[in-house]
Amino acid sequence: MSAARVKICGLTEPAGLEAAVAGGAAYVGFVFFPKSPRHLELDRARELAVEVPPGVVKVALVVNADDATLDTIDATVPIDMWQLHGSESPERVAEVKARYGLPVMKALGVAEADDLKAVDLYAPVADQLLIDAKPPKGADLPGGNGLAFDWRLVAQRRWAVPWMLAGGLTPDNAAEALALTGAAQLDVSSGVESAPGVKDPERIAAFLSAAHHRR
Repeated sequence: MSAARVKICGLTEPAGLEAAVAGGAAYVGFVFFPKSPRHLELDRARELAVEVPPGVVKVALVVNADDATLDTIDATVPIDMWQLHGSESPERVAEVKARYGLPVMKALGVAEADDLKAVDLYAPVADQLLIDAKPPKGADLPGGNGLAFDWRLVAQRRWAVPWMLAGGLTPDNAAEALALTGAAQLDVSSGVESAPGVKDPERIAAFLSAAHHRR
């Protein structure tokens, strides 16, 4: 099988970004959500984004952000894609696509089979889908909690648009996740960190190696 495309999300430092690019990441993600330990101020995000070489997709992760917030990010940071990681409706996904002319990835939390019904609602309007573990009740973060869900729920699933598997992925289980689900893309954040918000270049390299040498 071909190598999986990988998104390294929540990058905050040059070392992590360099490891992601050197290891062949297809996407790099920057978080704009103040509650997250991976949150970036705009100037810092711009400094990192301008160092990303052509061909690597720069993704801005936001959570229920209003137009004013998105306008400011769009005007300051050179991004290629939005990742809507809150409770945004399908209508909101369409609005963001139309307003900025950029592709939109919609993140959706899954804990049981019924949760996949929501995925079907977004497939007609999103450019990509990110299938993540549903956060625990009362959690401050909608993602990046290091939790996995039962991957058998999405085993060999296909939607009308590309999808990405997230939630609880690490260098140790990336190959297993790919083999079980048949996913073509993986997203990782906390699984390649030495501490919350601190990316470990060695773990990034190990994750990318595992994903690119899928069984």
